[in-house]
Amino acid sequence: MNDLKDRLFGSIFGVAVGDALGVPAEFSSREELQEIPVDNMEGYGAHNQPPGTWSDDTSLTLCLIDSLIHGYDLNDIAQKFVAWYTNGLWTPHGYAFDRGRTTTLAIENLMEGVPPTESGGRDEMDNGNGSLMRIAPMIFYTAKMDMYERFRIVHEISSITHAHPRSLIACDFYVQYGAHLLAGMDKKEAYYRTVDEIKEFHSREEIFARELKHFSRILENEVWNLKNEDINSHGYVVYTLEASLWSFINTTNFKDAVLKGVNLGHDTDTIGAVTGGLAGLYYGYSAIPENWLNTLAKKDEIEILLTQFYAVIKK
Repeated sequence: MNDLKDRLFGSIFGVAVGDALGVPAEFSSREELQEIPVDNMEGYGAHNQPPGTWSDDTSLTLCLIDSLIHGYDLNDIAQKFVAWYTNGLWTPHGYAFDRGRTTTLAIENLMEGVPPTESGGRDEMDNGNGSLMRIAPMIFYTAKMDMYERFRIVHEISSITHAHPRSLIACDFYVQYGAHLLAGMDKKEAYYRTVDEIKEFHSREEIFARELKHFSRILENEVWNLKNEDINSHGYVVYTLEASLWSFINTTNFKDAVLKGVNLGHDTDTIGAVTGGLAGLYYGYSAIPENWLNTLAKKDEIEILLTQFYAVIKK
């Protein structure tokens, strides 16, 4: 594989692997996982699914890619999400077994004819991690765009389900950080650059500027210096961004990164997926343990989809 393809496959398979590692352990406490940590691709557990089963995190990531290979069309992306919800599009076993509240309400809005620019939750309580978990493909799709165009599109895609400015900022940080990693920066150089850009860009509009205080542990500190007990692993979007950055930056290989994230407990599949997207991008597809990849549901179908997506982004 060339470098771009290796990073693309690494990132998206990283999402799926991190997700699948976390699915059986979802809702487990940190204390429970300290006693019996996740260390391999297991099955059953929380959702009674076989090993290698990924959740809505990966499903909606793949739905997004499935749409992007035909060009950027927000309505088509939204309809792919509807097809996941109603017909099991890009599910591991033909049906959606794990759906977040805000995502579910947004998709039901779409099904009632609400346009995707208005379907997503806009209240403060709508800041779960359901758009951050599926945003990794935009690192690659927007790689040649300037920051302003990148953020405009990221906002549109997040807002299909999660339209509150806090969710938009979290997605912006993740995609911008990933773009710098893709360009060859090391972890901390990319982090410092992204912090400066997020603060500068989002200070311009009051609706975003007043939200920056919620990201203070990232924007005003070095998140990797936080202690394990200071990292929260529930489903709030800011917690998920912090936990994923912390897990990624504090480790030196793909396996350790995703296991560190998953073993934080609680929202294990999403923290695994979001961490895996960064770790797979940074270390590449070849760094993902082969036995984990071979256990994944629909591995061959994902490979075909990513090959099509690669043909689009390499242009």
